[in-house]
Amino acid sequence: MKTDLGVFLKAAVRRPAVIGAFAPTSEILAAQLVEVVPRRGAPTVLELGPGTGAVSGLIRSRLPDDARYLAVEVDRAMVDHLMVTRPWLEVLHMSAAELSSRIGAGEVDAVVSALPWTLIPERTQGQIIEEVAKVLAPGGSFTTIAYLTGTSFGPGRRFRRRLGASFDEVLTTRTVWRNLPPARTYVCRRPITP
Repeated sequence: MKTDLGVFLKAAVRRPAVIGAFAPTSEILAAQLVEVVPRRGAPTVLELGPGTGAVSGLIRSRLPDDARYLAVEVDRAMVDHLMVTRPWLEVLHMSAAELSSRIGAGEVDAVVSALPWTLIPERTQGQIIEEVAKVLAPGGSFTTIAYLTGTSFGPGRRFRRRLGASFDEVLTTRTVWRNLPPARTYVCRRPITP
C-alpha cells in the first residue's frame, strides 16, 4: 500500500498548481480547521480538497454516528488512495465548482476546505464560493485554510475580500506556525445571497 506522504508528494510534483502546499496539513492546523464540525445530531459535513486525508480522520473523530461525511477531490490518484485508505469516506471525484450538481441546496452543515485558493483562477474561486453558499445549510459554517505566504499579496487579499462580500461573518483565526507553510483559517457564516 502506498503511504499518504508518498501519494501526496507524487501528486504535488505532478500537479503543483492543484496541490498548492509543500506538505500535508499539520495536526495543529487540522484541529483548528475542524472546529466547525458539529458533534451532535445527524450533520452532513463536506470536505473540499481532502488530498490524502490529513484532515479527514480528525473530522471523522468529531462526527456523531448518524452523520454523513462527503469529500470532493479533483485528483484521480488521491481519490483512489482515499477509497482504499479511508473506506468510510464518501469521495466524489469532481471539481468543487460543481457542488450543487451532486449535493442539494442547504444540505451541508459544515464545509471544511484545504483548497489552495491563491492558485485557483478568480473566476473559479467565485464559482466555488457560490456553490458552497448554495449547499450550506442555514446556521452552517464554511472554514478554509489561508497560507501566510499568500495572504499579504494581491491574490490572497482579493480572496479575503471575496469572502467578506460573500458571507455576513468572516473570522480570522490565529496563525499556526507549525505548518508548512504557516497558515491560519477563515471561518465564514451566513452566506449573502445576491
